[in-house]
Amino acid sequence: MNVFHIISVGGAKDEYFRAAAAEYEKRLTYYGRVIKTEIPQKRLPSDPSDGEISAALAAEGERVLAAIPKCTYVTALCIEGKLFPSSEALAEHFGRALDMGASELTFIIGSSHGLSDAVKKSADLRLSLSPLTFPHTMMQSILYEVLYRSMTIIHGGSYHK
Repeated sequence: MNVFHIISVGGAKDEYFRAAAAEYEKRLTYYGRVIKTEIPQKRLPSDPSDGEISAALAAEGERVLAAIPKCTYVTALCIEGKLFPSSEALAEHFGRALDMGASELTFIIGSSHGLSDAVKKSADLRLSLSPLTFPHTMMQSILYEVLYRSMTIIHGGSYHK
């Protein structure tokens, strides 16, 4: 059975984002167990300096790295990550990871300031889901939908059209 680890810095505060994430998380459990870990986002002043942002990312990064399970395929969501041309191409990538023996897939969502370089360097894949910018609080629901879509493609389900 597959295990999907979702590590996020901060989380969805709005009920509609939480509801969307919960719906796709429920669907995803058909393909494996979902384990969520939420790392608290470091509080910053309203107009933080670059140094304050770097320090916050480093502190969050240490907690993220400590939460990553051993022997897992790690995907860090980041704006400069690889952008796949289609859902099928992304599903094929995850399918290859699973075929190579990775029964656990870990996905990391950063704060509104992103992820530390240490977290990005630790990832097997740096992934961008879109060239557009979305609120990090929305990314859980987007990620769950993308994962569910990928798994239905891999397993020949009818969700993806």
